[in-house]
Amino acid sequence: MKKFLALALALVMALSLVACGSKPAETPNTDAPATEEPAGDIEIAVVLKTLASEYWGYVKNGCDAAAAELGVKVTVVGPGAESDIEGQVAMIEQQIGAGCDAIVCAPNDAGAAGNALQAAIDAGTPVLAVDTNVGIAGQTSFVGTMNDEAAYQGGIWAIDKLGTDIGAVIIYGQEGDNTSNLRRAGYEKACAEKGVEVLAALSGQNTTDGATKTMEDLLSAHGDKIKVVFCHNDDTAIGAMNACKSAGVEDITIVGFDGNKSAVELIMAGETVKATVAQQPYAMGYEVVKAAVAAVKGEKVEEVISAPVMVVDADNAADYLASL
Repeated sequence: MKKFLALALALVMALSLVACGSKPAETPNTDAPATEEPAGDIEIAVVLKTLASEYWGYVKNGCDAAAAELGVKVTVVGPGAESDIEGQVAMIEQQIGAGCDAIVCAPNDAGAAGNALQAAIDAGTPVLAVDTNVGIAGQTSFVGTMNDEAAYQGGIWAIDKLGTDIGAVIIYGQEGDNTSNLRRAGYEKACAEKGVEVLAALSGQNTTDGATKTMEDLLSAHGDKIKVVFCHNDDTAIGAMNACKSAGVEDITIVGFDGNKSAVELIMAGETVKATVAQQPYAMGYEVVKAAVAAVKGEKVEEVISAPVMVVDADNAADYLASL
């Protein structure tokens, strides 16, 4: 059965390359009666942005937990870095060609990933997004954080702590990435509402080293005017912290995003990383696999499954760390 599906899907992918004028895919009927396919026969493919980070390890653990509980096969893959868009696209195509029953993706580039996922949708295979929305027509569901609202919470937290007479900088993620755009917008909204000046916003390339270099540039340009640094993720926050340490800058507040253990430990140690907007990556991984299995069975799946967030600071860091 799986070999037949693999061959059929491979043919669909090949045809999609030449059928540029084909009509848009129809959204699968999520109200259709459930199928009788045994759970043990269901295979879910999950293509994450990368597996080379603490955060995505949490997502994978959630996927694996759901697989064990539901008795399904889940294959989780990801490129070596979030900047590897072509590598991720190749992984998507490989998983579709292998004949999965549903595919989950956290896109490094929504456009590139969407083009690759179109073959699955054309073949009637459920496509779900996790953490970062693909937004392709016919997509079954998106499971993740409302990134703009979450970053807004982080921005308000910092301004309420520091006051409005401060200068802020934003180190966002990869250029053009939808998640990065939303988080930047959330931080900017908080600053605009509170009357805080955003001195600059630059990309940190989604890496610790990239953020270190970006923070060095920001310190060189704006010096002690910077009182708060809003970061795309916790790796970025650590990079900003490293740059501040090297420059001897201590009177600064750095806000991360993700709720990684490494960042929470820095908060508890009294470092310049003072807070992180904590997502629920384990829960996202678990819920997206659960939703994928339901979609394969023909059960109704919500188009958006929102994951809650919280701002972790010195007051609640120990309790949050224990919950991890």
